[in-house]
Amino acid sequence: MRSNFAARRTPWLTVLVLSIALSLTLVGCRKDAAPSDHPSGSVSPGSTEASPAGSAAPDSGSPSPSAHEVDTNPDSLAVLVNKQYALPDGYNPPDLVYPDVPFLFKEKIEKRMMRKDAAAALEKLFAGAKEDGIYLAGVSAYRSHATQTALFNNYVKKDGEEKAKTYSAVPGHSEHETGLSIDVSGSDGKFAAEPGFAGTPEAEWLSEHAADYGFIIRYPEGKDAITGYTYEPWHIRYVGEAIAKEIAAAGSTLEEYYGAVPVSGQ
Repeated sequence: MRSNFAARRTPWLTVLVLSIALSLTLVGCRKDAAPSDHPSGSVSPGSTEASPAGSAAPDSGSPSPSAHEVDTNPDSLAVLVNKQYALPDGYNPPDLVYPDVPFLFKEKIEKRMMRKDAAAALEKLFAGAKEDGIYLAGVSAYRSHATQTALFNNYVKKDGEEKAKTYSAVPGHSEHETGLSIDVSGSDGKFAAEPGFAGTPEAEWLSEHAADYGFIIRYPEGKDAITGYTYEPWHIRYVGEAIAKEIAAAGSTLEEYYGAVPVSGQ
């Protein structure tokens, strides 16, 4: 009896074992064939598996060029205007006023004007400089499109178009037309808008403190290939304190802040 029962039981055991083995095999095949959760070459957030050998992860404390969308709104205090990005045809700043600061001239003409927020910040900057024994004066602030056109054409006649473009903007591409920029000098007017201004106490103070008041040195030394212009320690641009301090801390430019394409050669 025992032997007959065992003989009848053996086929059932064999079938059961084979069924289990087949099921495990099919599950393994489905797992191996399952598509990845991420496209080829990509990894999940926080993973470092795809980082090239020897490369370091971006410093989260430094500004990321891709973190800021380029601001092309002409009325924005942070608008990017350069050789690549122009102001709209016929643009006029909406809120020009006369900042209460000394200029190298007495007349209340357009180049003495700035937009309201920039003018208020400029007054604070001049006051802060005076507290530190630095006496500044305005040289040239806002320029209308017509003024910029005449100025640029005169430079072209004097030095040729190629050279003129290294230090003067094509009409419509000038920061002065925004009402947010101003050229400054010492109160004596020495080296006003000239290379000799670099290294003066006034230039050094601006380099160190302009960002505290929402201004940046718009065309820093060594950044010609990015800004498209030679070093201008006298040309400051209002962008607001947050952006100014971020740019100053990084030692960068407004183009780099926005991750904009370098404009040299254009």
